Amino acid sequence: MNMAVVQAGMLSLLQDSGRRGQHRLGLTTGGPLDGEAFHYCNALLQNPAGSTAIEVSVGGLQLSAQVDTYICLTGAAMPLAINGEEKALWEVHPVRAGDTLQIGFARSGCRAYLGVADGFQITPSFGSTATVVREHIGGLCGDRLQIGDQLPCPAVTTRKRLYLPVQEQPRYQNTLTVRVIPGYQQRHFNRIEQRRFFGGRFRVSERCDRMGYRLEGPVVGCDMAGILSEGICFGAIQVPPDGQPIVLLNDRQTIGGYPKIGAALSLDAARLSQLTTGASVYFAPITVRTAHRALDLAQRFWRQRPLRERQP
Repeated sequence: MNMAVVQAGMLSLLQDSGRRGQHRLGLTTGGPLDGEAFHYCNALLQNPAGSTAIEVSVGGLQLSAQVDTYICLTGAAMPLAINGEEKALWEVHPVRAGDTLQIGFARSGCRAYLGVADGFQITPSFGSTATVVREHIGGLCGDRLQIGDQLPCPAVTTRKRLYLPVQEQPRYQNTLTVRVIPGYQQRHFNRIEQRRFFGGRFRVSERCDRMGYRLEGPVVGCDMAGILSEGICFGAIQVPPDGQPIVLLNDRQTIGGYPKIGAALSLDAARLSQLTTGASVYFAPITVRTAHRALDLAQRFWRQRPLRERQP
């Protein structure tokens, strides 16, 4: 019982919540770039948290159902159609064996998450199904989805038709302020350089992917030419010799030697991953305490956000 890939789209990857505890082996975390949209995909389907779904970048994915089940698409505004009939995002829909699912190209944002009831049944690699193409692990043979791939999923004949009301759905904009927790290397960026970083407007460059988002804007200088390679956290903001910041994301390398002015709050790093080339990015410093509060409030909000049921 499978979903068959008819068209693979620009970049479609199987992802669970990520590969934890493997940095000592040089394996990065992987997982969904937009954790919020991924979380809601599984919550709406009433799946266990972290169940495997497909991260669809830009769009263009087409599947053929070979099993009766339920699906949900969350995240970027990518048109969803079942047998040519357009369906709402952020809502659970039934599909039957023989149905065709089509995901168009994004109108806003650039990452969407397609889940099925009980999740895709993929064999874990190093404790996770998260696909990291660079390391060739996770997913199906460690690669992006290809035409003809078979995605195992169980037959499910009953599910609540949950949906997230439109007014509660995230809005993906072309401008974002990223909150930054300063790091211990911040002192190597003098006051003028820090003002340039926190007061400047940066643009998302064409060189951005799941490893990190390269930005273009004011040149930020540092009195360190380089450092001994050390572990890199999610959201770390490296400043290489050209002075153009790189915000490191899920598929980042596990160690690196560029100076880091701080780390992006994970909530904002997720929103950053929804930006496309040319979008504007600003940075604002926050304290560790403020970061903890923001994360706590977000968790409470996710738990309390109303999921409603569509009546037959």
